[in-house]
Formats: sequence, C-alpha cells, structure tokens
Amino acid sequence: MDPDMIDDLFGQPTTFATPQGLSDWNAVQLGFLAHSAATPGHLAAVLKAEPDFALGHAARGLFFLLLGRRELYQTAREALAAARAAMQAQPVTPREARYVAALAHWLDGAPLRTIAECEAVLDETPTDPLAMKLSQAIRFLLGDAAGMRASVERLLPAYAHDHPARGYLLGCHAFALEETGDYLRAEIAGRQALWMAPNDAWGLHAVAHVHDMTGRARQGIDWLAARESAWAHCNNFRYHVWWHKALMHLETGETEQVLALYDDRIRKDRTDDYRDISNATSLLMRLELEGIPVGDRWEELADLCARRTGDGCLIFADLHYLLALNGAGREADKAALLARISRDAEQPADPFAKAMAAPGRDAAVGLVAFSEGRNGEAFHHLARADAAMQKAGGSHAQRDVFKRLTIDAALRAGYLDHAERFLNERKNLRAGSEDGFAACRRALISGARGPANARSVPAE
Repeated sequence: MDPDMIDDLFGQPTTFATPQGLSDWNAVQLGFLAHSAATPGHLAAVLKAEPDFALGHAARGLFFLLLGRRELYQTAREALAAARAAMQAQPVTPREARYVAALAHWLDGAPLRTIAECEAVLDETPTDPLAMKLSQAIRFLLGDAAGMRASVERLLPAYAHDHPARGYLLGCHAFALEETGDYLRAEIAGRQALWMAPNDAWGLHAVAHVHDMTGRARQGIDWLAARESAWAHCNNFRYHVWWHKALMHLETGETEQVLALYDDRIRKDRTDDYRDISNATSLLMRLELEGIPVGDRWEELADLCARRTGDGCLIFADLHYLLALNGAGREADKAALLARISRDAEQPADPFAKAMAAPGRDAAVGLVAFSEGRNGEAFHHLARADAAMQKAGGSHAQRDVFKRLTIDAALRAGYLDHAERFLNERKNLRAGSEDGFAACRRALISGARGPANARSVPAE
C-alpha cells in the first residue's frame, strides 16, 4: 500500500500506509510525553505495521540515546540505518527528515546539533510536541536550564487551550521555571499541567521540586501522597518520583519511612538504569551524611556500577556510579572509573564530553578523597567543580548531594568560613529557605568557632 499523508493527533502531516500505524504512533507520542511504560510496546507495533516509517525508526534511536548507555549506541546506529533505508523506500516530509538528521548528529557526537534540528522543526511546526519534548530532554542532559525555558516559552502562544499536548507543554514549562529559580510560577504551571493532563508525571514532579527548593517538605509529601495515580503508569520515572517523596521524609526526620521507600519502591526492581542508580546512590549518601546506617544496600549498587566503569556516556551517571563504589569500598573498581574519567577529561571525544570534563574530573577526585577521609583535598576538588556542576546535567535537587558533600568536606577539614559560604550560596538557590541539613551544619559551625581562628583553604 502506498503511503498517505495523514495528520496525527497533534495535526502534524505524517507518512503512513496503514490506519493502525497512525493509531499506534499517536500512542507513542502521548506515551513519551507522559513517561509511560507502554511507549516501547506502541513503538514496536508502529514499526511492525509500518516498517518503512522513517520517523518511527529515528524516534527509536533517539529514545535509546536518552538512556545514556554506551552499548545502546550500536542499537541507535541500527535505527539510523533503518531510518535511512526507509527514506529510500518511500517519500518523507521535511519534518520527518529532520528527525533522522537529529539522530545522525547525536551519533556523530554533536547533541547541540540534534537540539538545533528539533528547534528547526519547531520553527516550522511549533505545535509538534515530540520535537518539544526531545529538545527539553536533551537540554536537560546538558544542564541547559535556561535553554529549556527559552525553548518552551516561545511555544506557549502556539498551543491553544484545547491542544491535546498543552498540559504536557505546561509541565515542561513548570520544570524549566523551577530549574531557573522562578518557583512561584513553576508551582502554578505544574498544577495547571496536571489539571489538563492528569498523567503528566513531569509536571507533577516539577511541583515536588518546588516544595523541595522552598523548604516545604510536609506539603510536598501531601502533594505526592494524594496523586500517586499520576505516576503509577510511568516507566522507571516512577522510581524518581518515589525518590522525591523519600527526600521529603528524610527532611521531616522520618528515616524509617525513607528506608522503606528505598526498599519497596526506589530499588524494588534493582534495575541498572543510570537514573535509577542515581536515585539510590544519592539517597544512601544523604542518609550516611546524617549518620543513619544503610546496612549492606551499597553492595547491590556497587555490583552493577562495577560493570559501568568504562561507559563514559554521561558524567552525571559516572559520578553516581562512583558514589556506589565508594560506599561499598570497591577500591579497584573506583580506581578504574576515576582513571577513565581522567582520560576522558584529557582528550574529550566531542563537545558534549568537553563541556562536562572540568567539573567531572574534579568532582570525581573529590568524591574519592572524601570516601578516604582526605577532607581538605576533597573540599578543594569539590569546591572547584561546584561552579560548573550544572554542566553535568541533572536537576538542582539531584546535584544537591554534591553540594552537601562539599559542605561536609569543608566542615571535616575545619574550613568553617568556606562551609558557611557554601551554605549561604545554597540558601540563596533555595529561595532563602533553610532545611534540616543546613540548620545542623550551621549549628556545628557555631559550636566549633571559638578563640582559635578557623583554618582556611591552602592557596593553589
């Protein structure tokens, strides 16, 4: 059957040969917007019904690259080859061709050009939510919060109130607002997003971020507890939402609830996805910094992370792998990971890696030094990494574990003025709010100050 140009759910002309292909493709896009666990199944159905659907193959490749695993690059290359073959088999629209080009650029080590292709799609068709969400996702990996916000805000006027993706757009806007410090507007946008799209876990979690960053843990627990249906359908993103709830319980001192959430929700399935590992390792690290025993929970994570020391896709992932290896005392494995991070920093293979090299190497050296009790050295490196840590990707809440480690390294080294400076910077980032972590450290500083002067960091 010859392909026809059929508008998808969002009004985008798309090349299909079968009605079933269109139905499944609409489900793929809605699933991607909602972080649905069903998305891969829908995409498999699309490509079974439409083996020459180039856009479907390109999306598959891009989805694999978002997983941040080196071995999946080969799978993404196979998807690119299939997309190019499909383009030869039947005509495609210029929009569809841009998605294929976006995949090719990322595989060539140029994710900024991938973003540019997504933005070019949005120049022509601003109401294309697939390009919108992909641009947001890749910018997030690059730590480009300002770019996330600028990208989504230029699209807002194009989405009518009855556009089927408007709720998801508002969810992306809410998170971008939160990551750029506009907490009041972020909470409003996130609540509106969830009202328009009740399964928009991204918008829901943006509001959870606001509660965290503004020191309202109890309200945040209530926000999530009443809305579990908004993320029950999710892929592994559901573990991340449970992680947010665990952080709030940690802030309220409910450590038994934190450990129960860790065992029953966050690590129940023991996956080796880097995002799931980052949830787990950063939570265990926070617990240990508060003097709370975590038992043998590091061991399970370290077994997985020992197999990822050579990956090198994302420094954000590498640093969390290192937390696990430090926690379990895997000396040979953490040395191997640190050596590989150092090699990558010396000769970054692409601009993506180069942007993350400086904070990555310093942060890694600092984490190892902290785990070995070399607190002055740990602070020196962690402090130097701090200013550029946003380039490593992740959110304010996720990167806060490194800021906490920096502050505690300063305290343990006796650098009280520096610890206080970082506490003040952290307070400013959090809209002037202070949490239990900060209150405890300020009390330690106050108690430690006396007739003797606090030591300062040695000059470089």
